[in-house]
Amino acid sequence: MPIQFGIDVLLASPEVDWKQQRIGMITNDAATTNTQLSSRLALQQHGFQIKKLFSPEHGILATGADGAPMLNGIDELTDLPVVSLYGEKLAPTYEDLEDIDLLIFDVPDVGVRFYTYLWTLSYLLEICARTKTPLIILDRPNPISGIMGLTEGPWSDTTTHSFLGRWPMPVRHSCTLGELALYFNETQTIHAPIEIIPCKGWQRSMFQGDWGIPFVPTSPAIQTAESLLLYPGLCFLEATNLSEGRSTNLSFEVVGAPWLKHNQVAQQINLFMDMELEAKAIHFIPSQNKYAGEQCNGIHFTIHYPDQFKPIFFGLLLIRLIKDLHPSTFEWAPYKTFVNPTGMHHLDKLMGVPASEALFDLPMHQFIQQCTQLTNTQYWHKQIQAYLLYLD
Repeated sequence: MPIQFGIDVLLASPEVDWKQQRIGMITNDAATTNTQLSSRLALQQHGFQIKKLFSPEHGILATGADGAPMLNGIDELTDLPVVSLYGEKLAPTYEDLEDIDLLIFDVPDVGVRFYTYLWTLSYLLEICARTKTPLIILDRPNPISGIMGLTEGPWSDTTTHSFLGRWPMPVRHSCTLGELALYFNETQTIHAPIEIIPCKGWQRSMFQGDWGIPFVPTSPAIQTAESLLLYPGLCFLEATNLSEGRSTNLSFEVVGAPWLKHNQVAQQINLFMDMELEAKAIHFIPSQNKYAGEQCNGIHFTIHYPDQFKPIFFGLLLIRLIKDLHPSTFEWAPYKTFVNPTGMHHLDKLMGVPASEALFDLPMHQFIQQCTQLTNTQYWHKQIQAYLLYLD
């Protein structure tokens, strides 16, 4: 039986005393019921009085380019006004909430600190605390599982905080957004009036493929459930002159460049990773972004044991192996976004570590030691334990 998202639980509730209140909803097209009906449309059809929509990065359609500012508009699905929270502002203003009695948040996450939907939620907590506006979070499972043994750092240093990570936490957190909302609401002393509507039928050991529900892309570059498993580590490629497969049908499942010695790198990866992951030399041609229209020598990755794979350690190792094999062609590169217009220090912001590029210049044995220490998250489970909503 498919699991029930928070939206499904809400729709099945016999009585909702705030149904006729004026509702603002933060959502996008990735948010659906477990039968793949749009959440906002389902609420509207069930008589919930939604007056206004708010959209995170990538817009209400979840198709806007990575890091591109989004405009306000009208939602064709519901005919409701849409206020962008990734354009002129990152949070609703007092004026935006003047005609709203409560907010509903329903946005799917991917389980990684630098995916920005979490930080849109963080700004909502703050404005709801200031305005005393109730915030109802329709929870969703973590698609890369809630297994605490799979959490990975680095922890974000305060000097690197940005919209890719406002507050200290590991990169892979193994939590739902509802759990993180409870945690940050308390530990950041926000104390917003929030309510979490939990999922039903989800166990922490489950990955997206175990849900019994087809995958809905969460953004333009996250198009498959397979990409979710690699994204926490391959996202570091954004800070290099290597393609992570954007604008191909293998986004975040590959690495490539016209100059990459892909057979050699694939062989090294297969030796190092044993049976945990398979690396296969391929070719691909991006239609946009890095190397648009050029044939790239690429490597496609297939994970055999998701419940054992550590993508962040793997991503760091991958970059190091490529850098060592291509000393004259590998480069660090800026990555410009709306929240980081210069694109500088992008790796620092992703990793949460200042001067992170220096890590890759260490002798290999020191590099491995440092990566092992940086990705260690032994204290996270203790810190988050009291806020977990789902216990296997």
